[in-house]
Amino acid sequence: MRKVLVLCTVFALASAASAPWASAQDVKERLEKSPRHHEWVVVKNGDRKVACFLVFPEVKDKATAVLVIHENKGLTDWVRGVADQLAEAGYIAIAPDCLSGMGPKGGNTDSFASTSDATKAIGKISQMPDQVTGDLNAAADYVLKLKACNGKLTVCGFCWGGGQTMRLATNRKDLKAAFVFYGMTPLTKETVERIQCPVYGFYGGNDARINASIPDTKELMKAAGKAYEPVTYEGAGHGFMRAGEEAGASAANRKGRDAGWERWKALLKKI
Repeated sequence: MRKVLVLCTVFALASAASAPWASAQDVKERLEKSPRHHEWVVVKNGDRKVACFLVFPEVKDKATAVLVIHENKGLTDWVRGVADQLAEAGYIAIAPDCLSGMGPKGGNTDSFASTSDATKAIGKISQMPDQVTGDLNAAADYVLKLKACNGKLTVCGFCWGGGQTMRLATNRKDLKAAFVFYGMTPLTKETVERIQCPVYGFYGGNDARINASIPDTKELMKAAGKAYEPVTYEGAGHGFMRAGEEAGASAANRKGRDAGWERWKALLKKI
């Protein structure tokens, strides 16, 4: 009987270690134990109050800022974790909650009962592109005014945020680089001509829906003389930057996540 109980306990622990919630707990604990300075700030977009998660690096010189645009799940702990990892690499990271005031009783992402509910709300604000762009610009303007910022601004985004990253690049001239993670947005000759910074793409090899947009984007960017450098990570799926951190992640997702981070940090160093 004792042997059976031991085996059951081992099995339960192994199952817990591979469960998504275990990974989420790890992310939360890592954030809580981070030595870097975290704070919440509120920026104004007209009458809207936009909550933003802000992280500072531990460096002696002024740092480049990275605007982090969340997935269609809203501003989750994982996105906050990305901001913290960027600060660990030496950058100021600001992650606006584009669902600010859009939740139950006027709450933010954390007010939704589930990520499914948050995703539905993202679908609604996607029909309000000017509001989204206004929120992002408000966060960007805020971080650029910080004394710790060196005046350089980049943007990154994941999934829904990846599409918004490309869209922001067509609307904001002072960006130094845009990092699109498995996102897409409709582009035209006119909108592409407005892009003033290099765009770097990160895509999963097993993500045909998103990857179908790459050839047209390449063609439009090349015709306009714009820099667009997409890299596809073999075997990785959609959302591999998040999935690659989860307990029990597939080898391809983990490899894609690690390679994506190394490439990203190398590109940021050149700015």
